[in-house]
Amino acid sequence: MPTRVNVAPEMLRWARERARLSIGDLAKGFPMLIQWESGSVKPTMRQLESYAQATYTPIGLFFLPSPPEETLPVPDFRTFRDERNRNPTPNLLDTIYACEQRQEWYREFAESHGYRPVSVVGSMQLATTAEAAANSLRDSLGFGLEIRSEFATWAEALRGLTDHAERQGILVMTSGIVGSNTHRKLDPREFRGFSLADPIAPLIFINGADTKAAQIFTLAHELAHISLGGSAISNQDLAHMANDNRTERWCNEVAAELLIPMASLRLEFVPSRNLTMELQRLARLYKVSTLVALRRIFDAGFLQERQFNRAFEEELERVLALMNRQSGGGNFYTTLPVRVSRRFARSVVADTLEGGTLYRDAFRLLGFKKTSTFEQLSESLGVA
Repeated sequence: MPTRVNVAPEMLRWARERARLSIGDLAKGFPMLIQWESGSVKPTMRQLESYAQATYTPIGLFFLPSPPEETLPVPDFRTFRDERNRNPTPNLLDTIYACEQRQEWYREFAESHGYRPVSVVGSMQLATTAEAAANSLRDSLGFGLEIRSEFATWAEALRGLTDHAERQGILVMTSGIVGSNTHRKLDPREFRGFSLADPIAPLIFINGADTKAAQIFTLAHELAHISLGGSAISNQDLAHMANDNRTERWCNEVAAELLIPMASLRLEFVPSRNLTMELQRLARLYKVSTLVALRRIFDAGFLQERQFNRAFEEELERVLALMNRQSGGGNFYTTLPVRVSRRFARSVVADTLEGGTLYRDAFRLLGFKKTSTFEQLSESLGVA
């Protein structure tokens, strides 16, 4: 008879709910889960190990008498209509921890190479007007409207803004999954992005499961947080940008002004045209989501609140349907530098080839295990 593990039923239930899984989701792999959670049957050690893996839970936590209170390691500026969803999932926590490890490595690398502090970090204050802050960021990044108009797609515009931010020394990581695990998809409803402020190694993470157009606003929003010199996790709601938190409200305003300057919008918007067609035209012009364009039209006073709310719900439904039809994939050697930041990937590869970083540490930081993968990546990055 296999030895049963004396684990509290409450811990088994907590692990499942923490991972946002139902009993039905786990029924095939754990047919006795109902009995486990009721306490009538105990799992074996092997079963518990499998369950820990399925729920992304460190196995040591199962031996606690009661669930731990998990807190995010960065200030939480998210807002939720349903407060039950506020507790972080393992996917979010593991993503933040991985980014913190990369940031720590890059900070040491930057210091050892004599890199100067990134000028954007802490360059603004909440007292700075949104217009002034947006103009300053636009100038610092070299990403004005004339540059953006040259991009044919939202994906190109996102890549362009990312490249401009990385040239300033900001690591920008964009991924829709945890690490390289395609089975662990990130949920934009939980978070859209976060920033980890640091004078010499500022980092922004963008939830790549969101639409490309929405990711542009998230990047602009997190750049605003970096300019304040503070870390944050956000799931900005364009329908309710007047956030109760002053910092989050300021970052929303700066991001909106950075992407669609109000002075430009007042000249461009044609009220007599069909709103849906006009939204799509403005979204293409400014390379933002139609939701951002709609929000700015409302902010400019062209729509009453009731009109805005109705139009926003209709447009949101259309955008969500579009997201569900999006396909993933892509060339690994193209997507990996996007996931971990091209600047970061090049630094790790170069330092490893020079003997500063062990290959095993480089593989862990970059998220793969094979030397052949490293060699191909270094070649694709032009570092080999």
